[in-house]
Amino acid sequence: MASRINLLSVVLALIFTAALASDSSPLQDFCVADANSAVLVNGFVCKDPKTVQANDFSFSGLQMAGNTSNAVGSNVTAVTVAQLPGLNTLGISLVRIDYAPWGINPPHTHPRATEILTVLKGCLEVGFVTSNPENRLITKVLKKGDVYVFPIGLIHFQRNVGKEMAIAIAALSSQNPGVITIANAVFGSNPDTPSDILAKAFRVDKNVVKFIQSKF
Repeated sequence: MASRINLLSVVLALIFTAALASDSSPLQDFCVADANSAVLVNGFVCKDPKTVQANDFSFSGLQMAGNTSNAVGSNVTAVTVAQLPGLNTLGISLVRIDYAPWGINPPHTHPRATEILTVLKGCLEVGFVTSNPENRLITKVLKKGDVYVFPIGLIHFQRNVGKEMAIAIAALSSQNPGVITIANAVFGSNPDTPSDILAKAFRVDKNVVKFIQSKF
């Protein structure tokens, strides 16, 4: 009897954990975000449904190429709840990514979302790294029309391996997926992460760490 109760407890714990692994399900038709509300909640307060307009569910601009004239040669145009209030509570968002030739979308994670990416133009090398202790790189070269999924929380990247501009569209399983760019977080924190900690972690001299930090 005790073993059955323990098993039931484990099953219930797994179900409860899975239920918390993504954005909460909506309890009404929609909950358009009210960006002007002073009330703080885990997400955004809803507008009065009677004041909601069609524009609350619309975004324009994904037809426009992003500016890739930067250090990494890519640009992300996000359509999250911050840009599209109607996404509030719906657990989904979208991005357009433009890549210059050999441009990269640097290694990063989305702490709150799985990502599924579709190549619209060009040729992309994509990959993600599994968690400790294996840290296995799973990578593939994609062409126009190919789709790839990056599991929630795992470090992943894309690189344009073609001679022309590349474009991808990605959907994410959160209204606010968040992004942690690894290099920025490690070497560009404010204030700086102590250089002796990073030197030990990366097994390099502190001067190397300080040099890299100066780039961010």
